[in-house]
Amino acid sequence: MRSIKVLATDSTNLFLRELFREQTLIENCYVVTEEQTNGKGQMGAKWETKRGENLTFSVLLNHLNLQIDEQFKLSAIVACSIVEVLKKHQIPKLKIKWPNDILADSFKVCGVLIENILINGKIGSTIIGVGLNVNQTDFGSLWQASSLKKLTGIHFDLNHLLEQLVETIEKNIYLKKEWSLEVILNEYYEYLFRIEKPSTFEFPNGERKIGIIQKVSKQGRLVVLFEDNVLKEFDIKEVKLLY
Repeated sequence: MRSIKVLATDSTNLFLRELFREQTLIENCYVVTEEQTNGKGQMGAKWETKRGENLTFSVLLNHLNLQIDEQFKLSAIVACSIVEVLKKHQIPKLKIKWPNDILADSFKVCGVLIENILINGKIGSTIIGVGLNVNQTDFGSLWQASSLKKLTGIHFDLNHLLEQLVETIEKNIYLKKEWSLEVILNEYYEYLFRIEKPSTFEFPNGERKIGIIQKVSKQGRLVVLFEDNVLKEFDIKEVKLLY
C-alpha cells in the first residue's frame, strides 16, 4: 500500500478526503503525520497528541461495495484488528469501548474515526483515522488516558507498529467484509467493555442510571437494559458510559 508521510497536517482524515476528491481513481493508501493540529474524534471531539511520540494516521480503502446499513461492520472489524495487533505486543487487558475506542487496563490508548464515501448508493470507499498513544507518558489531567509505553515500560518502534496496524486493518476488512454481521459481532463482543455488567450511564442532561449493555444493533447503536426492565438504544453522544 502506498504510504504518505507529512510532518504536520490539520487532520489526516481531511488530508485523505481532499486527496480522494482530487484523484477519485486513487488506489489504497495511508497518510501518517508527526503532528496533527486539528485532529478529530467521534462527533467532532478533539484528539490531541504529543509530536513524534505517538501514531496518528489514516487509511483509505477502496472497492468495498457495502450496503449503507452495513457500516458498523467496518467499525467492528477495525477495532478488533487494532486489538489483534496490540495483543501481539502483550498490551494488558485490552477492551473495546463502544463503538471503537481501545482500552488497555481500563485506560484509553486509542481512538478511531471512520468516514465512509458513498458511491452509487453504497459504501465504496472508507477513510479510517487512528490515534494511538504509544510512547507518550505525560497526559496531564487526562487521567483516563494512557499509552503502550506507560502500561508496559517498553519504548516502541513507531514505524514497525504502524506497518503492522495498516497491514492488519487492510487484510481483515477485505477478508471479513462479506461475513455476516453476527459472526463479526461475536468477535467484537469478546472484547466489548462492560458488556452484560451493571454499569453507570450518564445522559446529556446530567441524569445517571444503572444499566447493562446487552448488545450492539445492526446499525451500531448501543442496546442497554435499565433497572426498570426497559431496553433502550443509543447513538454516539446520546449516552456516556462512566468508568
